[in-house]
Amino acid sequence: MQPQEWTRALAQYRVPDTGRSIFELIVTVVPLFALWGAAWFALSFSLWIAIPLAIVNGFFLVRLFIIMHDCGHGSYFKSRTACTWTGRVLGVLTITPYDVWRQTHAIHHSSTGNLDRRGMGDIPTLTVKEYLNRNWLGRAAYRLTRNPVILFGIVPAYVFFVQNRLPFGLMRSGKLYWISAMGTNAALVAIAALIYWVGGWEVLAFVFVPTLTVASSIGIWLFYIQHQFEHTTWEREEGWNLQNAAFYGSSHYALPGILRWLSGNIGVHHVHHLASRIPFYRLNEVLRDYAELDDCQRITLVESLACAKLHLWDENNQRLLTFAEALATTSTQKLSV
Repeated sequence: MQPQEWTRALAQYRVPDTGRSIFELIVTVVPLFALWGAAWFALSFSLWIAIPLAIVNGFFLVRLFIIMHDCGHGSYFKSRTACTWTGRVLGVLTITPYDVWRQTHAIHHSSTGNLDRRGMGDIPTLTVKEYLNRNWLGRAAYRLTRNPVILFGIVPAYVFFVQNRLPFGLMRSGKLYWISAMGTNAALVAIAALIYWVGGWEVLAFVFVPTLTVASSIGIWLFYIQHQFEHTTWEREEGWNLQNAAFYGSSHYALPGILRWLSGNIGVHHVHHLASRIPFYRLNEVLRDYAELDDCQRITLVESLACAKLHLWDENNQRLLTFAEALATTSTQKLSV
């Protein structure tokens, strides 16, 4: 089937189950707060217990973000209002201004894989030609941003702790986005002040910050691997097609069972981009009913590690390359001329 045909075939899975949605929310929120409580309690006698508990809790915060993500697509509840207000509340817990994120994420979905519309809600990616046309400083800056330590260690903290505090990209797009950002900030300040008043700065530093930091790094890694794999797809505007880009430019990150559950099936990303209104808990049904989708763009956990070395898009050969491959390819082309 072609991507357009898949979109029509998958429409039957779009209807959410309210009871299931509430259940998934409960089994995510309860462990999240329980682990925070356990880490807080453990802090009174051992950092070596408190911090690991907080780190593990990062996975539950990722799952909560996926629920917020589904709310942003209007797929979690039948009621759009229920999705919006649930998303706004969860946005406080994930330190993400919901209305700002929802709009930038919608732009990501509408422009994914389009080389002429990069820059909003995606990982900065240059073509080989663009990289080679930069001066040494520009190349060094790009290499720095794509370094795994920076990209998965520093960038996530910057995005969630700093960038999310203002409606970047939507500064002049209306008061809704300022209200979303400032309202989220105000709620976070109030919560942090209450925690500090009750437990002191140690609770913030060793219970909540580790959870948020780990969750942000996991989130950026998942987003990266969903679109940054060798045979993804990027096209210029004239050759770009939304449904083709959604399907072929998104991976199926085939994670082990527990990680698939904790990440809210977001690894089934090729299906998600084709039919974003499918609730995350129904994506397994799609793979069960359509075995061919289970095999498309499939990347295992081990295979995904190599994707961290891919940095430049080769427009001629339609694949992502390492810096070394890009330079070698360019040298070969020059010699053949």
